[in-house]
Amino acid sequence: MKKLFLTLISIISLLLLPSVSLAETSKNPLIMEELSIKILPEFAFHPLDHKKTHPPLLIGYQGTLVNTLDHSTQGRIEIPLPMNEKNFRIGYVADYSSDLSKTHEIEYTVDSAKGTISWTTSEKIKPQGRYKFTIEYYTDSLKVSENKRLLDYHFKSFADTGLLSMTITQPYKAMNLKLTPAPKETSHDEDANTSTYFFQNVKAGDEKSFTLSYNRNDSKPLMELINEKSTSTPKKNSYPMIASISAVSLLAAGTIIILIRKRTRN
Repeated sequence: MKKLFLTLISIISLLLLPSVSLAETSKNPLIMEELSIKILPEFAFHPLDHKKTHPPLLIGYQGTLVNTLDHSTQGRIEIPLPMNEKNFRIGYVADYSSDLSKTHEIEYTVDSAKGTISWTTSEKIKPQGRYKFTIEYYTDSLKVSENKRLLDYHFKSFADTGLLSMTITQPYKAMNLKLTPAPKETSHDEDANTSTYFFQNVKAGDEKSFTLSYNRNDSKPLMELINEKSTSTPKKNSYPMIASISAVSLLAAGTIIILIRKRTRN
């Protein structure tokens, strides 16, 4: 259980690292400064999943917009998502207060024909102020053949972006992991290996892709393993700390594993 818990903490640390209208960038007062994409294979199922047979893929967007106007504005944001991927489901959408001390769960609108979600910012954005949002969604995009896993990930930039990063977290107990092309940034941790691609000055329409392959004998995602251990072990161990993190810290920090908080409520 210690390794499971340390793996969770490692991933939380990764996600704590610090969009966009589809209008033409030249006419859009909200400019995408940074977009961080987190790819977590076999991390957790969607909270509403009932039939849990296919290994899940959790992906999160964390974006930062800058208001280029000389006055405050409350903008309408529209973001494309890969709704045509197998068993696509939105997990959570939120934005942050201007001082980053609070998150606001967003009531968003889905346009299936356009493949987008849209919402109005929870607060006005000050001149040259930054607006941050987070989106988590799930798909069954992992290809599975016995203990072999394959992911062909493709991202098409929907806005001019100053800095784009794509971070892949190695699944728990994954073996023979291979990323093509090989990223320049790789973090080797005792419990959670991550690899990151960085791209500067990405233009709308630019495409970024990679292929991930690995072997894994366990069919259960990390969070399910942790939940099983926590219910079968006395509370004197470190499991109450997980509940504490899930109930407060994760939401306040705006990470993409909000589902832990939801499950704790249930």
